[in-house]
Amino acid sequence: MTAVQQQGGAPPAPVPAPQGGPPAPPGGVRPGLADVRARAAAMPPRKGVRRAIPRTNSGRIRAFVAGVVVVLVALLLLAWNGVDDARTGVRVIDTAGPQVIATGDLYFRLTDMDAQLAHALLVGTQPAHQADRAQALARYDASRSKADEALIQAARLARDGTERQTARSLLDSLGRYEQLAGKALLQDQNSPHAAGPPSDQVTKMYRSATDMMKLELLPQAYNLTLDNGTIVRHTYEDKRSAVLTGRTVVVVTGLVLLVLLAGFQWSMAKRFRRLLNLPLALTTVAVVVVVAWTAAMLGSQASALSKAKTDGFDSILALARARAIGNSAQADQTRFLLDPERKDTYEQVFLSKSQTVLYLPADNLTGYQDAVRGLKGLKTQRDDKPILGFLGTEGRRPSSDAKALDDVLAGFKKFQQNDRQMRDLVSSGDRGQAITLQTGQAATDYAAYDQSLVKLAAVHQATFDGAMKDGKGGTKGWQYGLPLAGLAVVLLLVVGVRPRLAEYR
Repeated sequence: MTAVQQQGGAPPAPVPAPQGGPPAPPGGVRPGLADVRARAAAMPPRKGVRRAIPRTNSGRIRAFVAGVVVVLVALLLLAWNGVDDARTGVRVIDTAGPQVIATGDLYFRLTDMDAQLAHALLVGTQPAHQADRAQALARYDASRSKADEALIQAARLARDGTERQTARSLLDSLGRYEQLAGKALLQDQNSPHAAGPPSDQVTKMYRSATDMMKLELLPQAYNLTLDNGTIVRHTYEDKRSAVLTGRTVVVVTGLVLLVLLAGFQWSMAKRFRRLLNLPLALTTVAVVVVVAWTAAMLGSQASALSKAKTDGFDSILALARARAIGNSAQADQTRFLLDPERKDTYEQVFLSKSQTVLYLPADNLTGYQDAVRGLKGLKTQRDDKPILGFLGTEGRRPSSDAKALDDVLAGFKKFQQNDRQMRDLVSSGDRGQAITLQTGQAATDYAAYDQSLVKLAAVHQATFDGAMKDGKGGTKGWQYGLPLAGLAVVLLLVVGVRPRLAEYR
């Protein structure tokens, strides 16, 4: 009997080693995690880039998670910046656009003041024309009030000292014009006359007033409108470019994140021998949704900005200028009758302004009006022979309403036809009949043409308002949506990797 047997026990049976594994040490304890870590610590140190690569599976998982989170944060920040650019662009254009358009209306109001002054002087002071004269003076006062409002808005839009100085200078010139106009009207009232040219003294005062209007007020008003329009143009160019760049960067960053997640999924499947990690798959789907959603929204915002600027603001401002210049040309017709000594000058100026509104090549006014009469339409112009001028450009816009544009062209043709008839009457010595035509049927026809411009501008105003509404609504709630989407992606990521990390504890 051995000593062990004497002690009442049996010798311990050896623990068989697992097939293909290391032999078990005495006492039956298999190599554990501590032994693995000890062997890893005993390995020679790595150099270069390899030093940054984690040695253990848990370290690699944590590195993948950290990389995904960093790229995700970058994606959310880029998306947030793109949304902010879109909001800024919509806000500035929505605020400054109508103000610039109202400022552009200043040119029309100034020309209308001068036109109504000429009209009041032309119809004379006889009782038969008192109603016509009173109506012209009422329109003069209304345009003066609107001009004052537009000047106030222009001063608010001024961004530097030069623009503010232009607004102040314009206001001073307007005051001096009103003084000259008032003196001319008072002198005319004290010198009763029938319809036709007033006295030489009144004509001299009116010349001083209208020269100030043409040489000082209108150029300054036009420049002020152009300067203020740069606010909208620069905002549109900068912010739309930023939004499109942001969309591209978001898509590229999203693709990087998806590649990283795909690599993570493949690594997890390889190391843990599972074909699919469902939370990681849902994380990938969530990232795809966020990237596609953000890219679509930014693209929609860029489209809204483009629609508001190109199809709305540009057309409205161009039509406002066409309306103002046309109104000034109509006043030149009245001046042609009011001041015979300058009739050749006024006729040439009328041709120049008419070609600004709708350009057709011609050597003289008669040739131009013949070309206008033969024009079939503004939408049918050939690409190799485009019609220029404000109305020609409007005809090339795909968004322009064809019916409204046809009405404008018909009104412009009637305007030119009446002008031809009026000048023919003057040439035949029937100035009184020419004045009757100009202050009667021609004035009515021109009012209809002017109203057709207003209706066409209203179509583009609706386009502008719709684009601004879409722009405002497109970014609504994104200040909450982006953080919540990022949080959802992080939570799914944590749910996917936490069980795997727990296996190494």
